[in-house]
Amino acid sequence: MNRYSKITEKVKREIVLLKAYPCIWGKCSFCDYILDNSSDKEEIIKTNEEILRNITGEYKVLEVINSGSCFEIPKENLLLIKEIIKEKKIERLFLESHWCYKNRIKDMREFFEIPITFKIGVETFDYDFRNKVLNKNAKFIGIDELKKYFDSPCIMVGIEGQTKEMISRDIEILLNNFEHATINVFVNNSTKVKRDDELVKWFIEEYKELLDKNDKIDVLYNNTDFGVGD
Repeated sequence: MNRYSKITEKVKREIVLLKAYPCIWGKCSFCDYILDNSSDKEEIIKTNEEILRNITGEYKVLEVINSGSCFEIPKENLLLIKEIIKEKKIERLFLESHWCYKNRIKDMREFFEIPITFKIGVETFDYDFRNKVLNKNAKFIGIDELKKYFDSPCIMVGIEGQTKEMISRDIEILLNNFEHATINVFVNNSTKVKRDDELVKWFIEEYKELLDKNDKIDVLYNNTDFGVGD
């Protein structure tokens, strides 16, 4: 599995995919990424140290992801990331967290002492689909509540049960309310949730040209488009 890459379009940055402890929630109906998690602290720390050695700081921006939330990365690795940030003069950091950790976001911002763009997997702003179908357990009520903690929502398109209207509303919310966001086109995996190919085709025809030109929206047509993962 590739765990280091460079994103050379839109917000240029280095990106690392680290190992971490099990996801605090781990029950999303569509997600099998958590199979990358581990309970072996020594293995996690050693693996992450090797990955982090690749960071050069050339873009002054770093994104750190794992199969869960940044709070599940061992403290030893977080301290190393902080050292690398200072050594390589990195000026901006991207991190991701589940809604469950919302009350610890401020602590992480203070720990790293540089601007952080905090991402969250929202998947959709449709409350019922997000929590009843996708079992996301992200029970914020409105956009203002979400923005109190997070800067950059990640949504997913192309899941059976979604509608064109739902996706269009989600994209409108992203464009009008956030300085950065990510759209993931769903790819079939080992879960029971399935991709709607007709919906994906419609999304690409309707939005690809618009979104590809928008520097504040990253679109992953495949889940490895950032160059990390498997």
